[in-house]
Amino acid sequence: MVPFPAQGHLNQLLHLALTLSAHGLTVHYAAFEPHIQQAKSRLQGRPKSALDNLHFHKLPMPSFSCPPPDPNSTVSFPTHLQPLFEASELAKPHIASLLHSLSATSRRIVVIFDRFVSFAAREAAAFPNAESYCFQCVPISQDLVFLGNVGPAGDLLQSHGLSIPSLDGCITEDFLALVIRHYKMSGIKYSGILLNTCRLIEGEFIEFLAQQPDFIGKRNFAIGPLNPTTSETTNGQRHWSLEWLDNQPSQSVLYISFGSITSLSDKQTEQLAIGLLKSGQRFIWVLREADRADGSSEKKNYQHNNLPSGFMENIEGRGIVIRDWAPQLEILAHKATGAFMSHCGWNSCMESISKGLPILAWPMHSDQPWNAVLVCDYLKVGVIVRDWDSRKEILLAGKIEEAIKKVMVYDSGKEIKLRAKKLGEDVMQAAADGGSSNIELLSFVAHITRP
Repeated sequence: MVPFPAQGHLNQLLHLALTLSAHGLTVHYAAFEPHIQQAKSRLQGRPKSALDNLHFHKLPMPSFSCPPPDPNSTVSFPTHLQPLFEASELAKPHIASLLHSLSATSRRIVVIFDRFVSFAAREAAAFPNAESYCFQCVPISQDLVFLGNVGPAGDLLQSHGLSIPSLDGCITEDFLALVIRHYKMSGIKYSGILLNTCRLIEGEFIEFLAQQPDFIGKRNFAIGPLNPTTSETTNGQRHWSLEWLDNQPSQSVLYISFGSITSLSDKQTEQLAIGLLKSGQRFIWVLREADRADGSSEKKNYQHNNLPSGFMENIEGRGIVIRDWAPQLEILAHKATGAFMSHCGWNSCMESISKGLPILAWPMHSDQPWNAVLVCDYLKVGVIVRDWDSRKEILLAGKIEEAIKKVMVYDSGKEIKLRAKKLGEDVMQAAADGGSSNIELLSFVAHITRP
């Protein structure tokens, strides 16, 4: 396993590593040391003892600049991580050395690489007993974004009343250059694609893209959701937020989190706080500084002074604010949680969908604008909080209040919740024994362990 050094990528490949290990495979997970520790410490839904079955290879982290995140930047994309993203390419000789070592003692080496570290596929191509598979951390339908609103892809989207959001503001030019570089680097050197999705969610998109030039001749395996659909004990102390949830009515709590690498601006934080107060709803709000490139974080006092005066006193009894890492899977799975206000990172989308919860979509960057369209307009299990066309504006408290009530209070929310619950049940069946995702996972294991 060769992950990209961002939490949503590290986490998905760690879950895949544990899943394959549980099927009897010897699994090596190679990443910079701080990011291995980060991924391990944030593991949810599985016992910590499962990590003992993996072989972690701590790659030496090169020196690079590590600026703090700037929540008030005019660019939502986490530009403070760009130096880390560039430095990740310096892991290439260490991956080559590891492959050389494993090649001498293994009948076959299978390299599963994140799309943004495709140099691993090129290194694997140098060994006759190695084959590589690209792991896609975003929905497969995200690939339609690059095909555009015209032609066969556009016809498919229009048949569902969908259109691709503007690419302006999704990523920076520097990150786009990195994406293009890795896309060219992988070329035809990998054998297939692993998808953290299932055919129930994206079946027609998988079938459509399988006929496109970049996919022809490559096997694809839709094996999601990779996050556990039933949580096991983590052998650790239960988080205090779960005890608070125990005392709340069923489906009454809105969970709010915008991921690990992006923060709201000070002004937007204030407006969200006012909107929450006006909505009158119970909530859990994760308000923490975005991850830094070196794995450190300033968490305790982040944006405390930007909350309205008296906010913490006014929410006593009906809302809590978490300023550190939150046990998201367990919060989403709790019976008191009724909906999820999210940035629509694919990790969070799949976790929410698999738990049967509607999503209040507030996309920030990258694949998130398309993910919001997929969740709200295609799957119809969410509502848009902030339209992507208004991304440069501060979303005022009144609109936030209205979006919350649309799901949590109004009759329209009942229909959305029912659809989300039904989709969650179907996705869980897909991941269970005999389900489509389980069958494709077993097919992948059988393929890579063939004689």
